[in-house]
Amino acid sequence: MINEFYREMTGRESVIRQFFDYSRKRAAELGPDSVLNFSIGNPSVPAPDSATEAMQTLLREMDPIALHGYSPTLGQPSTKAAIAESLNKRFGMNYGPEHIFPTSGAAGALSHALRAVTKPGDTVITFAPYFPEYIPYVTGTGAKLSVVPADIDSFQINFEKLEELFAPEVSAVLINSPNNPSGIVYTTATIQKLAELLTRKQEEYGHEIFLITDEPYREIVFKGTDSPFVSSYYDNSICCYSFSKSLSLPGERIGYLAVNPKAKDAELIVPMCGQISRFTGHNCPSSLMQLAIEPVLYTTSDLSVYETNAALLYEALTEIGYTVVKPGGTFYMFPRSPIADANEFCWTAAKELGLIIVPGDSFECPGHFRISYCVPTEQIEKAIPLFEKLYRRFS
Repeated sequence: MINEFYREMTGRESVIRQFFDYSRKRAAELGPDSVLNFSIGNPSVPAPDSATEAMQTLLREMDPIALHGYSPTLGQPSTKAAIAESLNKRFGMNYGPEHIFPTSGAAGALSHALRAVTKPGDTVITFAPYFPEYIPYVTGTGAKLSVVPADIDSFQINFEKLEELFAPEVSAVLINSPNNPSGIVYTTATIQKLAELLTRKQEEYGHEIFLITDEPYREIVFKGTDSPFVSSYYDNSICCYSFSKSLSLPGERIGYLAVNPKAKDAELIVPMCGQISRFTGHNCPSSLMQLAIEPVLYTTSDLSVYETNAALLYEALTEIGYTVVKPGGTFYMFPRSPIADANEFCWTAAKELGLIIVPGDSFECPGHFRISYCVPTEQIEKAIPLFEKLYRRFS
């Protein structure tokens, strides 16, 4: 008999995918010029030449038996050491290779981190708006996801509501900064206040509360934005990172988990991740990709187009009349819908104008919509008149 839980999940398709699939169907029927797609966060700039060259060099020069052999369970030692050194140099930390666990992107890092510090029946707190996949990431561990409502005026942490949700069952807090879908970056003041609160709650409850940081957009931060390295402010922290956005390598599925050396039982968490992999079938990212990132740890793709697009779009939308919290990074923007029903707003945009945007309900922030502007700037320019037409349609 098949598993009924996963069978039911097949009928709950991602809203993002629904809009993406509609865009493909419309383009097939009416032509590609009939669609301006802002639904998916797929990088629109190529990987840097140095990343491609690193892969080519390994394939050309390294012994193929060694290159394509099994990776050690806890990751390639040279890769772990290189990642630790880069974090220490950039952020003044004290990681060793024993604190680094290479993973299949940030998703793999999050799934291991959550299993390492929770048990069935625990609660994990996160903050709206949040990436919808947090639901299966957390519930798949047997823990419960508890969501702090959004402060829609700033998208910084709503500390009053956070305090209300705390209970002894809370074992972890999960944050995403820079944030998908809002584009907001948590300020140093916000992170300091969060660290102080978690420290106080640990003392009150008599157990550790881990701070898990989801950081795939760490390198996409705009000029003048306050962007602290979160783990430097709180000892019991685990950083989850992906090279998907910084190096434009989403299909290669390479990232890592970094355990703060000051965390409780820091020396045990990475070995535990090796055991967690036996249950998830993770078995490390490819040896090729682990080795290929070593020479490009201080490199990114040319990410400047995202800031260009953000400035152009923010200025145009606010001038039209939309309410938008200005993003500090990523390639997402999260305006308020001019009507309460963002689903109606987004489907009207798609069907009448071929403008593909995603309603905020699935991010647990109704009345908003997400624009993924990792597209050529020319597409932004074409879309602005449509956003104005859409706004007038409902105002």
